Amino acid sequence: MDRLSNTVRPYAWGSTTAIPDLLGIAPTGEPQAEMWMGAHPGAPSRLTRITGTGESGSEQPLTEVIAADPERELGRATVEKFGPRLPFLLKLLAAGAPLSLQVHPDLAQAQRGYEDEERRSVPIDAPHRTYKDANHKPELICALTPFAGLCGFRRPAEAAETMAALGVDSLKPYVDLLGAHPEEAALREVLTAILGADPAEMAETVGLAAAAAERLGGAHAPYARIAHHFPGDPGVIAAMLLNYVELQPGEALFLGAGVPHAYLDGLGVEIMANSDNVLRCGLTPKHIDVPELLRIVRFEATEPGILRPEAAPSGEELYETPVDEFRLSRFDLSPGAAPVDLTRDTPQILLCTGGAPKAGELDLAPGAAVFVPSGEKAEVSGTGTLFRATVVA
Repeated sequence: MDRLSNTVRPYAWGSTTAIPDLLGIAPTGEPQAEMWMGAHPGAPSRLTRITGTGESGSEQPLTEVIAADPERELGRATVEKFGPRLPFLLKLLAAGAPLSLQVHPDLAQAQRGYEDEERRSVPIDAPHRTYKDANHKPELICALTPFAGLCGFRRPAEAAETMAALGVDSLKPYVDLLGAHPEEAALREVLTAILGADPAEMAETVGLAAAAAERLGGAHAPYARIAHHFPGDPGVIAAMLLNYVELQPGEALFLGAGVPHAYLDGLGVEIMANSDNVLRCGLTPKHIDVPELLRIVRFEATEPGILRPEAAPSGEELYETPVDEFRLSRFDLSPGAAPVDLTRDTPQILLCTGGAPKAGELDLAPGAAVFVPSGEKAEVSGTGTLFRATVVA
C-alpha cells in the first residue's frame, strides 16, 4: 500500500480551523475547505512507491500510476465495470459557511447534457458550462463533528408555515402557491418564481426575511445564518423549501440524483462518484442555468433519511447506498484486538480520522490516508478510527 499526499482546496466557504485541528497543525488563517483523496484530474493524490529493490521512487500523481497499469491498480472487475479510472473521490469536507444550494444529474442526464455542450463547442472551463463530464455524481457525507445541512424538499405545507411565520408581505405569493397546488406543481412553481424574481425585489425580501428569522430564532435561526453569508441571495428563500438536518458524529446522508441540498456547517468525510457535474440553485455568485436546473430537480417531498452504519462481525460498519461507484465503511480499532484483514480485489483508500492505527507497516495519524491497489495485502491494527473507501465490482 502507498501513503498518499493530498491537496487541500481553499474554497471561500471552508473552515479555517477544522481540518488543521484534525491534522494537528497550526491554522494558516485561510479557509481550508476540502482535502481530496483519489485520482480526480483536478487535484490527484500523490504517492512515492517503493521499488522492488526496496528503494524509494519519485513522487507520482495517482492518476499516472493508475494510467500506467489500470488492471493491476484497480483490478479487472473494476476496469470492466467502470473503465480505467478510480470511480470515486474521497474527501475531508470542512464547512465554515454554507456551500451553494445544488443538485446533481443522473447518469443519462449527464451523458445527454455533456454531449449537447460538446456538440455546441461550449468550452469546458466556460463559466456558463454546466456539464464538465458525462458521469453522475451521487455522494455520501458522514459527520465527524455535529454537521448541519439542507437535504431534499419538505412538504409544501411545512415550507408555507415557515415562510408565513416571518410575516413578510412579499413572501405571501409563495405561501399561497404552496397551498394551492398538488405537491410537485407547488414546489416547481415556487422554486421557479424564486429564481425568476426581480433581483432588487428579491434582495429586499431576503433582507426582511432574514431580520424576521433573527428575531424569531429557533427553527428560523438557520435562515438568518444563511442570509448573513449570502445577503440578498434568492437561495435564502429557496432554502426554506428544504429539510434542515443536523447530523451527529457517525451519522450520514446520501444525496442521489435530482435532490437539492447544501452543506451548512461542520466537518465530515465525503465520498462521491468521480464527477464535477453540479447545477446550482442559489447561495452562489456562479452561473445558474435555470431551465436545465428545472429539468433535473425532482420536485417531490422526501424525508432526509439519516444513515447509521450497519455493523458486521468483522467490525466493519458499512454505510449502505444504492450505487456501485463507492462503498464507505468505518472501523473502530480497539487496544489489544487482533489485526483486521481488509484485502479486497478492488482498489481502496484508507483514511485515519482518530487515534494512531497502523496500515501494514505504515503508522497513521488523523488525516493520513493510504492507497491499496486491488488484491494487495491490507491489514490494519492498533487503536483508532479508519474509514475505508472502495467500490462494488
